[in-house]
Amino acid sequence: MPALCRDCLARFDTGARCPSCRSPRVLSHPELCDLSIAHMDCDAFYASVEKRDNPELRDKPVIVGGGRRGVVSTACYVARIKGVRSAMPMFKALQLCPEAVVVKGRMETYAAVSRQIRAMMEEMTPAVEPLSLDEAFLDLTGTAKLHGAPPAVMLARLVKRMQDELGITGSIGLSHNKFLAKLASDLDKPRGFSVIGEAETLDFLENRPVSLIWGVGATGRAALERAGIRTFADLRRWDRRDLHSRFGSMGERLWHLSRGEDHRRVSPNAPAKGISNETTFSEDTADRDILDGHIWRLAEKVSDRAKAKGIAGRVVILKLKRADHSLLSRRLSLHEPTQMADGIYRTARRLFDQVTYTGPYRLLGVGISELSPASGADASGDLLDPQALRRAGAERATDRIRERFGHDAIVKGRSLR
Repeated sequence: MPALCRDCLARFDTGARCPSCRSPRVLSHPELCDLSIAHMDCDAFYASVEKRDNPELRDKPVIVGGGRRGVVSTACYVARIKGVRSAMPMFKALQLCPEAVVVKGRMETYAAVSRQIRAMMEEMTPAVEPLSLDEAFLDLTGTAKLHGAPPAVMLARLVKRMQDELGITGSIGLSHNKFLAKLASDLDKPRGFSVIGEAETLDFLENRPVSLIWGVGATGRAALERAGIRTFADLRRWDRRDLHSRFGSMGERLWHLSRGEDHRRVSPNAPAKGISNETTFSEDTADRDILDGHIWRLAEKVSDRAKAKGIAGRVVILKLKRADHSLLSRRLSLHEPTQMADGIYRTARRLFDQVTYTGPYRLLGVGISELSPASGADASGDLLDPQALRRAGAERATDRIRERFGHDAIVKGRSLR
């Protein structure tokens, strides 16, 4: 059986230790050299960057996120042992792990590290499909001749480079399609490398819960349980037509996934679905001036990200969370896509003015969706607002000044509210 040392990258026949460096970090599998679809997921990415940049945090539980009213962006594995999880309210996380060090996120730093990792991936294959800053699919089909090594070796080399050059660890899932590669990457975190071969696919899935399927949340799981479906084996017993009749297009997808079938390609240019930013207040507020200031700042952040990516959105979204954690969401389609902070702000503010509930609110978010290239955005202006093009020109001039002298060179008065 082919085997690979994950430390020195030596290849050999099966053994408990590497014959070259005696490392026990040995990966062996009958299909090790035949599989080429992978999923790479960084280990507690934000927290790992913080520990790398501040060695004093190395052995401490670290939570990256907002203040006590915010939520956990990510937590290191020391904190996860105590039960801390991403998206958990911060107060609950600190109840579970009161000794944790809470660090405010540094998105620019994380994005810079992500770009370095992405560059390493693209040296291996152009078929890289990012899912977020810290994870991506890779298709290394046909690259063995180019690199003189099978995909498994190149993937082991990737995570070794990440650790040696960037101080960041990652876990690899290797299989014959995206669905199984993603499942595999979660099997042995952190610093894992797991393989699911074609021959073992049905046996591997047999008794595993259908909640492992990407996109099956609490509501979907409840619907499946009402149908008596808890495991992949349960799902496989259903007739294809019956699944489609009960669950619609999702039933067709479930039928294929229950058999380990996923025909999606790794798409390097898969478009983002939307851009959004949100903030959780330290105290609930109903003050409309304060909320207006936040709408502007969030619109500006969304605009900055859209401009950096060269895209625009036709739909503006406003998100509000009330004191009881219930959500209000409003959206408005524009006559043309926009990436301008002024247009995003004015639309979001109009949506806010239409909300009859007066507050207080604990969270506010602004976003855009139905994204498209920026080349066709903000071209004709708004016939009902003849000053729109003039303001857009002023905003572009502001962008040029900020690019030269820094983001704080010009600040709008409403952002200071």
